[in-house]
Amino acid sequence: MRDGTALGNPGRRGWACFAAAGALGMVATTGGAALVSDVADASSHREAPLIATDPTVDNTDVYAFVSPDKQDTVTLIANWLPFEEPNGGPNFYFFQTNANYDIHIDNDGDARPDITYRWVFRNDDRRDGTTFLYNNGVVQNLDDPTLLFRQRYTLTELRDGQSRVLVEDAPVAPSNVGPASMPDYGRLRDQAIVPVTGGGQSFAGQADDPFFLDLRVFDLIYGANLSERGQDTLAGYSVQTVALQVPKSALALGGDEDRNPVIGIWSTTSKQSMQVTDPNAGGNQVQVSRLGNPLVNELVPAADQKDAFNASMPADDSKNTKLVDRILNPELPQVIQQLYDIPAPATPRNDLVEIFLTGIAKDAPTLDGSRAPIQADLNSQILNADVDPAHFVPAEELRLNMSVPVTANPNRLGVLGGDLQGFPNGRRLADDVVDIELQAFEGAAQTGQLVPALAAGDKVNTNNVPFGGTFPYLALPSNVAVNQVDANGMPDGGVPGGAGGTARGADWIRIASGTGAIGFLAAGLFISRRRARANAPATGRADAA
Repeated sequence: MRDGTALGNPGRRGWACFAAAGALGMVATTGGAALVSDVADASSHREAPLIATDPTVDNTDVYAFVSPDKQDTVTLIANWLPFEEPNGGPNFYFFQTNANYDIHIDNDGDARPDITYRWVFRNDDRRDGTTFLYNNGVVQNLDDPTLLFRQRYTLTELRDGQSRVLVEDAPVAPSNVGPASMPDYGRLRDQAIVPVTGGGQSFAGQADDPFFLDLRVFDLIYGANLSERGQDTLAGYSVQTVALQVPKSALALGGDEDRNPVIGIWSTTSKQSMQVTDPNAGGNQVQVSRLGNPLVNELVPAADQKDAFNASMPADDSKNTKLVDRILNPELPQVIQQLYDIPAPATPRNDLVEIFLTGIAKDAPTLDGSRAPIQADLNSQILNADVDPAHFVPAEELRLNMSVPVTANPNRLGVLGGDLQGFPNGRRLADDVVDIELQAFEGAAQTGQLVPALAAGDKVNTNNVPFGGTFPYLALPSNVAVNQVDANGMPDGGVPGGAGGTARGADWIRIASGTGAIGFLAAGLFISRRRARANAPATGRADAA
């Protein structure tokens, strides 16, 4: 059914838990019902060996959502340069000038970009060999002479073999040096928001890292006994951000968001290579980073496959037998089974193929010709009325159905919590992808049941500072050191809740720590299970944690 009508019942298998939570419902144009998504546990911060050595072009996260305050538009956000500590002077943080920072849109499902938005940066360094300072006085405005190092950018749209400049030589918001240097950083942020040719607005600069989780997952998946959870290990750090808000019609196939509301999104970074014969001559642009859904490159490919994934394009994915095999037979559930005696779901994992490579649709094409295991219509480009199914190519992309209405009271668990506008239908800033994806890897999309022992996830449910109510929605970058000390000057490990990091406007995206009906049910099961085993000896099992 690709005629633009509301799309049916999600079916029993893999969806019973969402029906119980009231997740089912008709969605305008290509609505659908719910599922859990993707992989499991921390977005792409230092995800591959080579990119870990070049952080200024390391893409950490991609977000795409219908703008809550301008619902005829979509906001696209991509972040780079992980773990920016606020006091990282005297050079602080910047975008590379010999790189292309791109966000790609695939609206016809052929795994190739139909639209590319490209940010290219240049330096405006006014220090003239006389000082080491980033600024030599208070900075109240982006054009103050006291701001000695600046960056500017040009934003270009590439479409149908043609290029069009959308923003020319716009200012980049600087690093937040501190309250003495920049007493009103929000003012500087506002000055860096500029209009876009054809409608919309653009921002580039520093922002609070919006991703929240406990990165101790990599210490044998939360300490081998679930003891290492509950600390937002990204709190206080910032990233370099580009954000773009454009009309839905600018993204939809044929400019018709009613007939063709589903788009695929991913971001890449490419750098200019060096000519061996002349080190001073620039070569071709070489792709060094790629990101669509969070955590794919961290937790799906083996270590020796990660650099190749960063250099590849979505059109390569279905032909990449090593990648496909790692999706069909994922490593993470095996690790969890080994640590916690939680049985790994049976393979091959065709549900993960649907989640990662095709988007969710009843008629989604499968690699082996079988029926799509998740029988629901949600976010595959094959749902677009003008897409030719014969030209559809499975590919790893973050997919967004732009027709799903904005949720008045967003649930951090997205579709899993009955909120069809949330992840994996795009990704909002406050979607708790860690908890959602952990359950998906453990088979919740197939069984319709959460794994009770893992129901609490990483116990980090919200960002440490609230997001804003207007574009670009991100919280302001902190200006307080991550390594806090107590009254005696001793480290206390605390991270301030704001310290200049709260964005202007209503914090529409801040969500209470409750998880909705399913979360409460799963928590009750977990508590009952713990009580039943209260006298059991402590082991490495999850139910002993």
